[in-house]
Amino acid sequence: MSQAKPEYGVVPVETVLTMTGIELLNAMIARQLPGPPIMELLDFTLTEVENGRAVFEGVPQFKHYNPLGTVHGGYTATLLDSCMGCAVHTTLPKGIGYTTLEFKVSLIRALTKDTGLVRAEGKVLNAGRRAATAEGRVTDSKGRLLAHATTTCLIFDLPTN
Repeated sequence: MSQAKPEYGVVPVETVLTMTGIELLNAMIARQLPGPPIMELLDFTLTEVENGRAVFEGVPQFKHYNPLGTVHGGYTATLLDSCMGCAVHTTLPKGIGYTTLEFKVSLIRALTKDTGLVRAEGKVLNAGRRAATAEGRVTDSKGRLLAHATTTCLIFDLPTN
């Protein structure tokens, strides 16, 4: 995970319309464009993209805890939704967007502030004209599976006005 903190914000739609999905995500990794605010809120980072694949990394912290003394499942679910959605995004041409229609998460091991660096890797299973499916896995630094998920994303034309 990079030491320098990227800036966060929303990329103007006029800019988004000029880039393919993978170009947009690569520009975020290179800090040429801001990353989305959710990455700042939960303190995770987009680290790798290639066609049909996206990787996020983060370190679960005490501030992510639920009342039972472990990291809230929403932290892991957000990492998985992000890596799977961005994997789909890497396949999209200019002017095309996506949104998550549904996702299913299986939490295998509890995360704590002592878990250390976690890696969420999303891979496209099928990319169609109007829908795409992907899978994601969260692992720790020892490669142990912590959670896995699948998603279906709706593909649509971005508004031009």
